[in-house]
Amino acid sequence: MTSAADRDADRERRNVSDALGVVVLGACAGWPLISAAGHDARPEGVLLAVLAVAAGYAAGRMSGSLLPVVAPCAGALAGLALAVAMPRMASGPQVTTPLGHTGAVAALLVLATGGACCAAWATPVPSLRFGLRTLAAGIAVAGAAVGSAAGCVASAVVLLCSLAAGRMRRRGPGIAGLALAAVLVTGTVWAVAAQVLPAGLTSALEGPLGEHRVRLWRDALRLAHRNSALGVGPGRFGELSGTASESLLPDGKPHSAPLQQAAEQGVVGILLLATAFCWILYALWRSPRSTPVTLTAGAALTALAAIAAIGNALSFTTVSAGAGLLAGLATAHPWVAGVPGS
Repeated sequence: MTSAADRDADRERRNVSDALGVVVLGACAGWPLISAAGHDARPEGVLLAVLAVAAGYAAGRMSGSLLPVVAPCAGALAGLALAVAMPRMASGPQVTTPLGHTGAVAALLVLATGGACCAAWATPVPSLRFGLRTLAAGIAVAGAAVGSAAGCVASAVVLLCSLAAGRMRRRGPGIAGLALAAVLVTGTVWAVAAQVLPAGLTSALEGPLGEHRVRLWRDALRLAHRNSALGVGPGRFGELSGTASESLLPDGKPHSAPLQQAAEQGVVGILLLATAFCWILYALWRSPRSTPVTLTAGAALTALAAIAAIGNALSFTTVSAGAGLLAGLATAHPWVAGVPGS
């Protein structure tokens, strides 16, 4: 009777998580339309990103239920292939600049590493688990091979976090640590844009980030302060930013997801972005999958959040869909022998 009651309670928590997801994604799709009202805005890009996340999440839930090992492994291989092919498909000098496709390549490598590590934890076969972890290590090496230092480092961090997750009995502290890491990265980006850090620390951070990127961030923050309620409208940053218009290859992005949300969609937009990330962490916390699987996926998605905070990764549909796919895989309930949550 206790076991049945526990299963019912677990099912109810998952239903709550799914209902919250519907509300959050619906709000993320509806608010850009409200923010765009009265402006010559283009909310289609935001709507496409939300649709990609929702579609990826649904695909991950279904494939993860039927094929808990094969599905994340296939996703890892697909992400690796896209990361290797992306610089070649997008020719031009933008690829070699810090603000080009570098963030998207790093994000795909991180998601691929997370998928391989999730598949490794999902299989009970020791030799297959070793092979999948070797694949994850190979993805990190591939990051160095394609010239993505950020992807190489972030993938290695995800692999190490996945190995450490195997020693954790409770996922709550791990989820809290991931949330704290995301807050620290976002807060640092905001502090650099607001110029509130000590001069020495600001100079040390601006060096690797690049002067042009930091100027874009400061333009975004100024626009956010002037239009804090509704923002300037989705897709309008490039028109209103002097730094963006001076670029040789302008893409109309501030290359920071939080600052772009704040500038284009106001306070509500940045709150919705934070709520969406918190919902994913909550869904992982309540997932029926094992603690190593959920924490591994959480580490990969947190690394993606960090990359998106300092780059343009979420502007690529493949990255948005991949993030939803990994989250869905890590929250799916396998049809085979259930894996109890910790």
